[in-house]
Amino acid sequence: MKPYLSERLKQIKPSPTMAISDKARELRAAGEDVISLSQGEPDFETPDHIKQAALKAMRDGHTRYTSVDGIPELKSAICTKFKQDNQLSYDQSQISVSTGGKQVLYNAFMATLNPGDEVVIPAPYWVSYPDMVVLAEGRPVFVPCPAENNFKLTAKDLEAAITPATRWLILNSPSNPTGSVYSRAELEALAGVLLRHPDVLIMTDDIYEHLIYGDAHFFTLAQVEPELIFRTLTCNGMSKTYCMTGWRIGFAGGPEPLIKAMAKLQSQSTSNPTSISQYAATAALNGGRQFLAEMLAAYEERRDTVVKLLGNIEGITCATPDGAFYVYPSCAGLLGAIAPTGERLENDTAVGSYLLDAAKVTVVPGEAFGLPGHFRVSYATAIENLVEACDRIRLACEKLTLS
Repeated sequence: MKPYLSERLKQIKPSPTMAISDKARELRAAGEDVISLSQGEPDFETPDHIKQAALKAMRDGHTRYTSVDGIPELKSAICTKFKQDNQLSYDQSQISVSTGGKQVLYNAFMATLNPGDEVVIPAPYWVSYPDMVVLAEGRPVFVPCPAENNFKLTAKDLEAAITPATRWLILNSPSNPTGSVYSRAELEALAGVLLRHPDVLIMTDDIYEHLIYGDAHFFTLAQVEPELIFRTLTCNGMSKTYCMTGWRIGFAGGPEPLIKAMAKLQSQSTSNPTSISQYAATAALNGGRQFLAEMLAAYEERRDTVVKLLGNIEGITCATPDGAFYVYPSCAGLLGAIAPTGERLENDTAVGSYLLDAAKVTVVPGEAFGLPGHFRVSYATAIENLVEACDRIRLACEKLTLS
């Protein structure tokens, strides 16, 4: 019997973050006291006015198919959002709405990549970027962005990565997994490079746009350099700011030919996003963000707590990020350590496994994000859980024999 799975599927791997989160759920279901710091999901409830809009949509009969890439009301709200928040002007024909932010990116790659086309991906990166590129028969080109560069792409490194085969650059700010935020000056420097390479398309993943702390400010590339708007897909969604992960609404603004191509592709895959979620998202975007201040204050307190507690553990160093809800501590000081079982922790994956076994805490190894020697911690959970988890990590690390 011939294998019934495609060769294409063999080229990709399951999402590491989802796999680790699933493992944590399995262990908890089996009675284990596991604290998960691996899930990239807000722990706050969807604001009530958004839920009420969904109920109203159902009562009003908005339960049927809609236009493939979004209802006019939602597209209008997205246009207003881009104008008010980012000083970007789009018509509704330049807006794509899909089943989550991930589908926006996937549609764009599938609509534009030919075999061998290159996509420049700064590392560390969100785990799904490379596999989506591979599924679209493109070639990921990774550019290491180490801690000494605050995990951010420099103009020099971008210039060196671009070749005649380069089709896209992906830029994610605030970053998953590091929480790093690009300044206006840093984006201007990258824009200067991109202006010299007119065939390179730009994808900005701005999903954590409003999760910014302290004196940091958010900018998106097309806002900083308006000449790039004609080849930039500015991607966003409802999941992080509005705590709507399960509602599955992502959106983007971009060149009309690209938006039409993405709609064509979507018409033959998922068709329209859920009608009820679209009406809820419209209410979310039109209803303001009064709830955000309380959420940001909680996240900032959690961030500071985690950075302090992890930073006090021998073998771990932890920078303070400016955005999102992650920290990306270095575990370089733990590599080569000997566990009580006699196992040597050769890499960050081994460190993650050890923390799960010894501390009953899940983290995501840095290898999953393309920059080893680190692990990702999500602080999108109650501060009591974070304090307990960090204490467990400390106790587990104290049992190691450091090299």
